[in-house]
Amino acid sequence: MREKFWTLPLQELTSAEWEALCDGCGRCCLHKLQDEEDDRVYYTDVACRLFDPASCQCSNYALRLKQVPDCMSIRDEGEEVFQFLPSSCAYRLRYEGEPLPFWHPLVSKNDQAMRLAGISVQQRVVCETSLDADADLEERIIHWVVA
Repeated sequence: MREKFWTLPLQELTSAEWEALCDGCGRCCLHKLQDEEDDRVYYTDVACRLFDPASCQCSNYALRLKQVPDCMSIRDEGEEVFQFLPSSCAYRLRYEGEPLPFWHPLVSKNDQAMRLAGISVQQRVVCETSLDADADLEERIIHWVVA
């Protein structure tokens, strides 16, 4: 990978660089609700069924798009996908021409800096499979993730 590739526009990244840009926070794996009146996006503390809250990783990343119909390939979705990513997301930041934050592993050279900054959802969310079928996602809205 090229030195400081994370400063380049997204469209110039190789596949390996694109994947390395992800900080692994897990926020994109959370269920979101969109207000019909103002289109505002709200995050819940409920993660996709493939998300492992302990490791903060997808349990089947390679096949996630086939196994979870709502899962999005950020790179393939187009520009409209960025509005659904949290404001801290490296992909969204770079799309908006902003630098990566100090805690991002590529900047800090420390894969724990993101967790110490409170960005990771590790051990802070539940998997959708652990909820009752009639669970109300509106009651699970969190305010520590901002779209």
